[in-house]
Amino acid sequence: MESLQKSILLPLILTASLPGLGFCYSITKGPENATVLAGSEARFNCTVSAGWKVLIWLSKGSPVLTVLSSQGSVETTERFTSHNYTSGDQFTSELIILDTQLSDSGRIECSIQQPSDNNFAFLSVQVNGSLLIKNSTLTVKENQTIEIVCEALGWAPAPDITWMRNDSWVDKSSYVTQQSPGSHGLHNALSTLTLTPRDTEVLTCLADIEALPSPQNATVTLIFDNSATENDYSEDNRSTWVIVLAVVLSFLGIVLLIVIIVVVVRCCLKRRESTYQNEIRKVSAEKKNDGDLENSHRSVSENLGYIPEELWNTEQSPRLASLPPVSSKFPGPDYNLHISSVPKVRPQRRTDYLMSPKKIRNVTLV
Repeated sequence: MESLQKSILLPLILTASLPGLGFCYSITKGPENATVLAGSEARFNCTVSAGWKVLIWLSKGSPVLTVLSSQGSVETTERFTSHNYTSGDQFTSELIILDTQLSDSGRIECSIQQPSDNNFAFLSVQVNGSLLIKNSTLTVKENQTIEIVCEALGWAPAPDITWMRNDSWVDKSSYVTQQSPGSHGLHNALSTLTLTPRDTEVLTCLADIEALPSPQNATVTLIFDNSATENDYSEDNRSTWVIVLAVVLSFLGIVLLIVIIVVVVRCCLKRRESTYQNEIRKVSAEKKNDGDLENSHRSVSENLGYIPEELWNTEQSPRLASLPPVSSKFPGPDYNLHISSVPKVRPQRRTDYLMSPKKIRNVTLV
């Protein structure tokens, strides 16, 4: 595109400059520096004296538009156009750059093929990016120190960030701003404001560059919560009650455990004592039974007339000794027994009583 522009403009320049050799004309007022936002228009004026033949506009050294005194403007691109004005013997050409881009920044020159000191200016195209505070509303408590972060992304150049607290400017010592490079030649900035609110207030973060007519801003509302202290007090009381309740329940649990252990131990001891007493009673009962049995054995009368069968067989005596008289207390039927009386002395095991070997009767006196 640039080569095509040059190929078109060079013949025109040469044609217009040859007849004008020897004539004195100059630039009476050259272009002035301009700073614009990307996407807007940039305008530059160049005023020349009478007698000029050709005027060429260059952007960063490349011709972008030519104005001939005989034909007017010769435009080679849609983004670069011009308006022409004549006042007396002076001619003014206005260069208009449409839809400016960041790459358009640089030197803009007005040339009439004559030496001139004021024939150039500089164009600065700036970009305003985004500005935001993450939270638009914050609730703060008494004596609470907070940090508010304002973030600027995609700016060119990096913006100048300031803060306002309600309608007053915040001292620069209260915030810190850090800048960092972004993509495509843009810049980012991060500003952190530290403060301790004492009432509900509005904070405003402002980002400014030269091309902006007024700074771009973002706001956040700080809501001061007076009930926060009461809530903290209630939470502290609740926590205290929870701790006290936990201690009391723990103590009661320990006491209950001790009572259970004591009851179990006493039950075990009582059971052991009961078993021991039962054993004592059992032993006493057994001793008593043995004593009763011994006494009963002692109270039984000895059968003095009992003679073992072996003695009867060995002596073979046909005689039967008379038995002791039967006691009148013996409860039984009256048997017709012939019993001989014997003296009240202890009989000997050997006796001279005759007894029939075919009939033997034993009588035991109790």
